[in-house]
This record gives sequence, structure tokens and C-alpha cells, in this order.
Amino acid sequence: MITLKNVTLRRGIKVLLDKTSVTLNPGEKIGLVGRNGAGKSTLFGLFNGSLHEDSGDYSIPTQWRMGQVAQDLPETEQSATDFVIDGDTVLLAARNEVHDAEASDDGMRMAEAYMALNDAGEHDAVSRAQALILGLGFKVSELNNPVNSFSGGWRMRLQLARALMCPSDILLLDEPTNHLDLDALVWLEAWLKRYSGTLIMISHDREFLDAITQVTLHIDNTKLVRYGGNYSKFEDMRAEQMLLQQATMAKQADKIAHLQSFINRFKAKASKAKQAQSRVKALERMEKIAPVLADAEFTFEFQEPANLPNPMLSMVDTAIGYPPAEDAPAGTPPTIIVRKINRSVHAGQRIGILGANGQGKSTLVKTIARDLLPISGEVTEGKGLNIGYFAQQELDVLRPQDTPLEHMMRMAKEAIASGRGNVPGREQELRNFLGTFNFSGEMVKQAVGTMSGGEKARLVLCMIVWQRPNLLLLDEPTNHLDLSTREALSVALNEFEGTVMLVSHDRALLRAVCDEFWLVSRGGIEPFDGDLDDYQRYLLNEAKRSREEASMQEKRAA
Repeated sequence: MITLKNVTLRRGIKVLLDKTSVTLNPGEKIGLVGRNGAGKSTLFGLFNGSLHEDSGDYSIPTQWRMGQVAQDLPETEQSATDFVIDGDTVLLAARNEVHDAEASDDGMRMAEAYMALNDAGEHDAVSRAQALILGLGFKVSELNNPVNSFSGGWRMRLQLARALMCPSDILLLDEPTNHLDLDALVWLEAWLKRYSGTLIMISHDREFLDAITQVTLHIDNTKLVRYGGNYSKFEDMRAEQMLLQQATMAKQADKIAHLQSFINRFKAKASKAKQAQSRVKALERMEKIAPVLADAEFTFEFQEPANLPNPMLSMVDTAIGYPPAEDAPAGTPPTIIVRKINRSVHAGQRIGILGANGQGKSTLVKTIARDLLPISGEVTEGKGLNIGYFAQQELDVLRPQDTPLEHMMRMAKEAIASGRGNVPGREQELRNFLGTFNFSGEMVKQAVGTMSGGEKARLVLCMIVWQRPNLLLLDEPTNHLDLSTREALSVALNEFEGTVMLVSHDRALLRAVCDEFWLVSRGGIEPFDGDLDDYQRYLLNEAKRSREEASMQEKRAA
């Protein structure tokens, strides 16, 4: 077992853990939670041996094999399959011993080496590695592509596959879902449920934690507090504790009143019934999440839209995709991802966009956001449509060399030029507005490129709220947000009176916000009649189909 007795951990002069004790048992699946900066990653450093306790006693069984995801981007011309196979350290050692035994010309040593190689799983190493790669969202055609041919996010998926390939007694995962789509996340969740060793995981995905963990370890005021149960159970117990301590919940009263007002106004109106129902769900959870929101870096709300065109937009026989590359030969046709879209988006709709990786979810959002032109067909916008767009990669809309204040001033000038006078534009007003999103003092003049992922995400949210949009397009908005800030976003979206279109692998956010789903699949878009549980089954079936396809290709090649 892992034991900490009166352990103190510092980073520089800051005390992150102060004389704290906890015991973690073999085979437990543990979620490590706490505010940003509380010391979660530092505690991981203690677990993996890269850091040592400043005082107290820490022990972990010396014979335990440890698996963890390397944080560097791999630079190699190895194929994806070979790179992942090399993560199996036992197999790698057995292969090296076979090589050395053959060189020694010792018959007995060679026989023992070949037996050890077989025991290490040489016979099915390729299929094991490829099952991991396909499960994490790669295509069958990419299995033998060089690692260097993939983008950074996909190379990090390969690092994750390599860590899962490694036989281990303890597995440390720090935000394993950050680079994953919902289909890969569902596959990883199923894999981790089957994992037989001790798992310690940092994650900001509530449903992912709930599905896998049975113990929650909370870093709270420099102490480690152990709770029996998953994240939701921990949240319930902590809420009860805070109520017993008569912790103030006053700042939630206004939000609860606002939600209740919306429900009272619209619950009897047929056209608003769905939206009212989503507010009912939010209200039911409000008191439970109040302690979490109390820990949030900030809370915010979207302003009431100036107008609500209906429909917001309509697409008729629309094809979407990408134009030919600039260096492509003349006459090269565009790449079409989705065809024959006939859909309308109405005022007040809350649409979750589902689809396996690569099917065109982000392409759809980029087209509606005007970042991509439709390949063919018509996209008609309602009069007064005002889009707030959160791109999957924040740097798609942020300029690394500019400061938060420069971003806001540029937006204000564009608003004045376009004749929109319903937003604050003077420098002091912009500074004050940035302050409500925790950008204060010298931080308003800090280059965005030097900021953390969470700070960039917060700036994008600030810019969107300032624009008073009536249509929100959110493409993976939670990638760099901690649990408490995700809850704050969920509450803000439920209070928003405009239209929401959301792509996310955060199932808790999808459940809390969306009333209907669109499925982007096999070149088309259709309503998805089931719920997220039905969709997870659909994704697992698609993953199984991909694995079977890979197996058939392997057999044909053999």
C-alpha cells in the first residue's frame, strides 16, 4: 500500500501539503481532486519519485511497476504500432535478452530467452498495440504511419497508448482525457474499468471520474482528505459538511431565483417547454454544486441577447468541408466531409453535436461560425444573428503576442465599425470587464502566449460574453477548465436565453445543457433520438467494428 505520514511538500516557498497523512490500498481506483494550484501534479511527482517529501514519511512498495504518460511530444520516424509496442517494457527486455542469448551461442540461455519472450506476449503484441491505437481514435490506415506525421494532440494519444501498453501495478494518469474526443473517452473508460492495478487519476471530467473511481482524494487547505466513493459521492458528502458548518451559500440565491423565474415564465409555453425543463434539471443540482462553485476561480453569466432571430440560420442542401490546399494542382476538388445538410437552428434550441472522431463535428461548427465557406448549397442567417464562438484550439481565435486588453480593444473597434453600440468600449470599461474574469492589474498587459491553457480559455469566455451573442458555438470549451469552472459554465449556459450548439466530450455538461442531439455520421447529419447512454453504446459498437476491420486486414496481410 501507499502511505503518507505527516508529509510536508513544498514548491519553492509555497507549502502545498502540510503534515498530512493518508493510506491508499492496492487495487483502488482513486480520483485526485482539488483547486488549480492546490498541488495535484506535485503530489504525482512524489508518487513517481521525481520529487521527495520535505518532511514526514512516504512509502510505496518497491516492487510495484509504474505506468504513466510521458509529457514530451515524441520525435521519431517509428511507426505508430512499433512506438506503442515499445511501451511494453517486459516485452522489450525479453526481446533484448533473446538478442543477447543468440549472440552468446548458449543453447540453454536461448531456450529460456525464447520461453520468456513467449510469456511476455510476443505472439499478440501487434494486435494488443493496434487495439489500443484504434480505441484512442486512430484510423486503420494510420496504424503504420510514422509518429512524426501526426499533430501534437495525436502524438499525445500515442503516448497514452504506450503507457497503457506497459504492464504495471500502479498507473498514474494526469488529465488523460484532454486530447480525446467522446468516442475515445468512452473506450478509455471501459479499458480503465478492467485495469486490475492501483489507479491514481487527475481529471476534470465528472462522469469519467464517477464511472471509474471508488475513492476520492481531495487536497483541501494543504491537507489530504480521503472520501470513500466517486466524485459525485464526494461532492454530496462535502456539501453536507459545508452545510453543517453553515457555510454561506448566499451567492447562489440570485442564480436559483433567476432559474426559477425562467421556469415559472415558460413552463406552460409549448415552444419553451424543453428549455424550461433543462432549467429544472439545473435547479435540482444547484444546491448540491454550490460548494463546488464556491471554490471556482470565477463565476459568470451571459448577458441577455439584444434580439433573437427565428430561425437563427438554415442550411439547405449544404455540403461542408475544406478547400484545396494552396499548393494543390489547379483543378483539385475540395474535400467534402458532410453532404446534403437540411437543418434549421431556432431561437432557444440547445443542441449537442455528437459523432465519432473525424466525422465532421468541428467542420460543421467552423462553417456556421463563418471560418469555413460551405462547399455548396445555401446557409441563410437570420437578421441580427450574433455568434459567440469558442474554438477547440483557443489559439485559433487568440493572438499569442497580444495582451487581454489588446484583444478586447480590437473587438471594441470592430463593434463600433459594424455599428453595434450596445457593448462597453472605453479602456477603463474593458479593464473592469476583464477584472470580472480574474484578469486584473498587470495581467491585462501579459502576452496571451505566456498564459496557461485555463487562462486562455477564461479569456475566450470573457470575449464571448462581452459580445452579447444570441448563438453560442462551443467546440470543446472545457478542455482546460477545472471541475468547479466547468460547473460555473454549466450554470451560465443554463441561464443563457439564446441558442447553444455544443461539441464536447464532457458528458456532464452535455446532459446538463442540451435538450436535443444531432449525430454527424458517415457523411450526413440526422437527429439522434436516444440519450447519451445510447450514444455510448453506439460508439462502443463503432469501435468494435474498427477493431474487427483491423483484424481482417492483418489476416489478409499475413
